[in-house]
Amino acid sequence: MSIVKASENRVMTGVHFMLGNYALVEGAVSAGCEFFAGYPITPANEISERMSQRLPQVGGKFVQAEDELCSIFALAGASLAGAKVMTATASAGYNYMQEGLGYCYTVEAPIVVADVMRTRGDNFASYADVYQMRYGCSGDYEAIVVCPSSVQELYDYAIWAFNLAEEYRNPVIIMSETTIALMRERLDIPKASEIELYNRKYTTKSPEDYLPFGADTPYGCPDFAPLGKGYNTIYSLNPHNEYGSIDWNPDEFERLYKRVCGKISENRDKICRTESFMMEDAEYAIVTYGSEVRPSIDAAKLAREEGMKVGVLKLCNIWPVPEKAIAEVSKNVSKIFAVEMNMGKYVNEISRVAAGRCEVLPITKNRGLIHTSTEILNAMKKGVC
Repeated sequence: MSIVKASENRVMTGVHFMLGNYALVEGAVSAGCEFFAGYPITPANEISERMSQRLPQVGGKFVQAEDELCSIFALAGASLAGAKVMTATASAGYNYMQEGLGYCYTVEAPIVVADVMRTRGDNFASYADVYQMRYGCSGDYEAIVVCPSSVQELYDYAIWAFNLAEEYRNPVIIMSETTIALMRERLDIPKASEIELYNRKYTTKSPEDYLPFGADTPYGCPDFAPLGKGYNTIYSLNPHNEYGSIDWNPDEFERLYKRVCGKISENRDKICRTESFMMEDAEYAIVTYGSEVRPSIDAAKLAREEGMKVGVLKLCNIWPVPEKAIAEVSKNVSKIFAVEMNMGKYVNEISRVAAGRCEVLPITKNRGLIHTSTEILNAMKKGVC
């Protein structure tokens, strides 16, 4: 992996009042996105719209695909050819991409996918895809899912997502949803010289000595082969050995998947990010992610006005699970409130990590709208009584 600065011609430095979907595009373009393939679906359409304008301006390519399956496999090919790539869809479209995503996990193709979640069949907010983002594909793999909570973070986390994809040769999912995707807020885009980008590492070995799926460590990432230089790498979904040859050998198969999974799970602490608010003296904690973060912080402030010492742990990513931060919170509070916009999904991961050290209570809502701060406050009061 090499670290470089962003290109000035790609970065719209300055203060903007921008739609969330547009901010995500600007983050991707700043990160060096060179190829986008997508199929129309609300509430993600503005991403394709702006990509179709911005990529040609910076020498990139935009493809209007005939469906989601074409989109994801086009990404796979472009990524393996050396490009930084992205697609965007919404929950129903994300269903159709699972086969291609599974292929990308297996051949270790770095791609970025924005899933702008919505309720089933309607353009209302939801976090119902939480488990699908982790377990939707067949086979063994580890997912990386980042969770922006504002228009600013849609920009910032898009850059983070591309850097993670390049560093770990893995698909990275940007978890968005209708609320933040379609709102307009202030966006501060820094100078290009202030933006660090990660680029994949290419092998210096000859074609004869190169192992397409061999790494220096048991949990490392293979170096890429440069395109058109005679390496002739086979990227197959089938069981393959370090040479890339299709070969059903149980020992080779086990070693491959221990590495494919381990490169993420063994680097969990390096990948995961969290932020804490008012946790220094907290007796109760809200653990949440995405657009539910802001009403949760407001609810914690309201609770403190009424004498309840509540803090907030914001999960900047949910996969891999930020276990160290959640475990630490569970040691220091009597109750954790898991705020989610679904019927209760990630609360199970929080409960697993808390391991009985404190009570974990879900605060859920599945009505196409994020929680209000008052709803969260009232639910906490009931949980405390």
